[in-house]
Amino acid sequence: MSPRNMKTAVKFERVLKDHLSAPDQAAKYLPACYEEGPDVFLQALRDVVEAQGGMTRTARVAGLNRESLYRQLSRRGNPSLASLDAVLSALGLKLHFAAG
Repeated sequence: MSPRNMKTAVKFERVLKDHLSAPDQAAKYLPACYEEGPDVFLQALRDVVEAQGGMTRTARVAGLNRESLYRQLSRRGNPSLASLDAVLSALGLKLHFAAG
């Protein structure tokens, strides 16, 4: 990757992180990513966790082990519903269902 492209990528990540630090924006981002599939959703959830204080803070607030949280939110992760609920609560978010 050229230095120019690297600079653009860093800017995008910074903008995304700034955007997702607001819970109302994260609440719009996560459902859209969920519709794209589990892999995209887990990446989106990692993005939100990082934007809102990082894995250490989220694990502490959620009452989860940090290493376990990293594994659960990895590409191959498969978080339990209880863990997902704890993470979302730590981020100030709630899971909602609607008829399609």
